[in-house]
Amino acid sequence: MSERVLLTGITGYIGQHCGAELLKAGYEVVGTVRSQQKAAAARAALERVAPVDKLHIVEADLLSDEGWDAAAEGCTYVLHVASPFFLSEPKDENEFINPAVEGTKRVVSAAMRAGVKRLVLTSSVASVSAGRGTGTYGPDSWSDTEADIGSYSKSKTLAERAAWELVDGADMELAVINPAAVLGPSLGANPDAQSIVLMTDMITGKMPMYPDLTLGVIDVRDVARLHVKAMTAEGAAGKRFIASTAEPVEMGTIAGLLKSAGYDKAPSRKAPTFLLKVMSLFDKDTKAMLPLLGTRATLDNSAALEILDWDPTPVEDTITEMAAAISAP
Repeated sequence: MSERVLLTGITGYIGQHCGAELLKAGYEVVGTVRSQQKAAAARAALERVAPVDKLHIVEADLLSDEGWDAAAEGCTYVLHVASPFFLSEPKDENEFINPAVEGTKRVVSAAMRAGVKRLVLTSSVASVSAGRGTGTYGPDSWSDTEADIGSYSKSKTLAERAAWELVDGADMELAVINPAAVLGPSLGANPDAQSIVLMTDMITGKMPMYPDLTLGVIDVRDVARLHVKAMTAEGAAGKRFIASTAEPVEMGTIAGLLKSAGYDKAPSRKAPTFLLKVMSLFDKDTKAMLPLLGTRATLDNSAALEILDWDPTPVEDTITEMAAAISAP
């Protein structure tokens, strides 16, 4: 009998890839959706790349207690991937923070009640280096929630801290994956995923200039593999794994890779920072980007490389294969 895994957010950009990896590895998967209306599309997307005879899709919302105990029942492992991500700043930061923090508490608590062996949480480098400026950051680093880091980074930091606090002294093990900018081809219809929006804007000419940003990058397929490996890897319990290139990648480099691959509408000029500051007065997407402009964070990914035996996908492959998937008819 195969082991049962609860996967939250199976319709998401990362969640779909995690589901595929689990099913291909022979696990029984219980995937959560906020509405059963999304179940058929999720199953169809996964069926194209993996066997779905051991896939069960159930309804459970991060903002409600209903359904979580039943979803976790009989599960050996949990991958808590579901979490909102939007670049734009909401009017009220709690629009991000409440679903992330309260949702994480619900999933972790349900997993503990169900006797789950290990939970793997999807966090972010946004909980590692936000508000810290240029520097080198590792698994022991935490973002400064007192700084102006934006609602998303604050929500990820507070949600991850809540998870660590809940499992402190408990029998259930916790491992955390902290991805940087997640790029790569989507398995399903995820047109609203922020990384897909970003790449689409770059290859269609909607982004005429690129900002002065440097980002750690990881392939979405690598993120999924790291989650599945962290479920069972010896030495993974109690660890944070930074899933990113060690050195950040400039947006200009990404634009250059797209140009070289034949995407002529990709931007070729850097946007002046003063112009972005002016635009931020009127555009909430630009405003959310301001804290990141001009900073350069080097990230210590050694734990992922060594403990999880990670062999990173080359950034060039990630970028060009993502662009090709978006452009495909």
